[in-house]
Amino acid sequence: MSVRLERKRISAPERRASVLKAAATSFAQHGYAGTRLDDIAAAAGVTKPIVYRHFDSKKALYLALLSKHEQDFPTFIAGLEGDLGGLSPEDFARAILGRWLDYVRENRHAWLMLFRDSSGDAEIQAFRLHVSARAREVMVTLVAAQVGGRMPPDQIEPTAELLRSGLAGLALWWIDNPQTAKDDVLEVAVRLTAAATAV
Repeated sequence: MSVRLERKRISAPERRASVLKAAATSFAQHGYAGTRLDDIAAAAGVTKPIVYRHFDSKKALYLALLSKHEQDFPTFIAGLEGDLGGLSPEDFARAILGRWLDYVRENRHAWLMLFRDSSGDAEIQAFRLHVSARAREVMVTLVAAQVGGRMPPDQIEPTAELLRSGLAGLALWWIDNPQTAKDDVLEVAVRLTAAATAV
């Protein structure tokens, strides 16, 4: 007697998520120029026409991943802004940076795509700069919450840029050294934030 195995059907959103996950891994490893849609489709367990059903092109897929990263930025401070009165500045930074490090661990591709991959056309290069600028805007919010009116206004944005670039470098270092405990990386991030916002 033969037994027929039925292939489980997955929904369109699940299939899209699978394609995005496979693409994130491939772009992180090989960069935009070194990634082929055939490889993404194979890694996602779908055909190339299925990939095209969700994304018009490799560029659209790449930009969708960077856009998702940009949209995630505000989640690091969501719900914590009103709690500053009950937390010391150090504990407030620790709460936000703890969330951020969890995100880094789960989305390492985003930092590699932004800061290690220099391939792609002018539109991709411009979007990388746009995402970095958005990260700086979120950091401005954090710095302003930390220092209140104690820092000259003209120093807030450059302080935010110092933190953005420093924390991005720390994220890349942790990606390269994953054996380092999150708590140790967190304490470094908190010290950097405290030093940058000391007034």
